[in-house]
Amino acid sequence: MKIALIGYGKMGQAIEKIAVAKGHEIVLKISIDNLEDNTIENIQQADVAIEFTGPESAYDNVVRCIEAGVPLVCGSTGWLNKYDEVTALVKEKNGTLLYASNFSIGVNIFFELNRKLAELMAPHADYDVSMVEIHHTQKLDAPSGTAITLAEQVMEKITRKQSWVNDTTGNPAELSILSERIDPAPGTHKIKYSSSIDDIEIIHTAHNRTGFASGAVLAAEYIAGRKGIFSMKEVLGL
Repeated sequence: MKIALIGYGKMGQAIEKIAVAKGHEIVLKISIDNLEDNTIENIQQADVAIEFTGPESAYDNVVRCIEAGVPLVCGSTGWLNKYDEVTALVKEKNGTLLYASNFSIGVNIFFELNRKLAELMAPHADYDVSMVEIHHTQKLDAPSGTAITLAEQVMEKITRKQSWVNDTTGNPAELSILSERIDPAPGTHKIKYSSSIDDIEIIHTAHNRTGFASGAVLAAEYIAGRKGIFSMKEVLGL
């Protein structure tokens, strides 16, 4: 499989290492040093594109890949205010998009645990729920896309929480997400249910980027040759 890497930072390099080891070919690498090569024509050399950049460039990269007609795996966060617009374009162009806030197999299992725990806790109003996410200092967006996904899952089941805030809060209708930036932390997410009697907490801690990178390659292998909009749930059969 021929892969275009849109974003060749630490994550892109980790993806390259895993992809090449699995026998895939990297035909395009886009970094801040060669943005002029980020063209539809160059992207079309690939069977699939993997996009890991930043909030300021992700949307334009996603649209460019869709316009190129190349199936896209996107792991960038901070652009989801335009997600509906993008999915409409995918349908219009009969394209392929797989977006995930986190590609780690462990995190996607954690998502399922989070959803189930929230469902179990929903009838118990004595417990208040809050979240903490910890990442390295180079991560620009806060809260993390993974934290937002976790928060949305909680609010889907616990309807007394109507919105999340990236701060502490005394409003019972708000879900607090605290963001900490500490090097060299690759990513920790904690969901805590607290009452006057006890606490219940689930935690996922990443040790390195390997889980994210291997999941992204797995997602690329899955969408190659497919049409439509996918998530890691389909890739992992969850």
